[in-house]
Amino acid sequence: MEISGLISAVVIGIVIGILGRLVVPGRQHIGILWTLVVGIAAALVGTAVAAGLGVADTDGVDWIEWLIQIGLAALGVAALSRVKLRS
Repeated sequence: MEISGLISAVVIGIVIGILGRLVVPGRQHIGILWTLVVGIAAALVGTAVAAGLGVADTDGVDWIEWLIQIGLAALGVAALSRVKLRS
């Protein structure tokens, strides 16, 4: 992966993390930094999952890949919020 690809993954991850946080109902007990980390991880893992399913490279906007990434970010935000709530 080139540096431009890594930078774009971070930027997309930030957007994915924020969208994932907006999808989860209620108050989340994690900070914005954790939201961004979850978003970046969800973007990278979501891209790999979409590539495995064969939907990562389509003509136009990759809506299915975005939905996978946002879903993973929402799961990550919800799970991390529950862990933080218990501690």
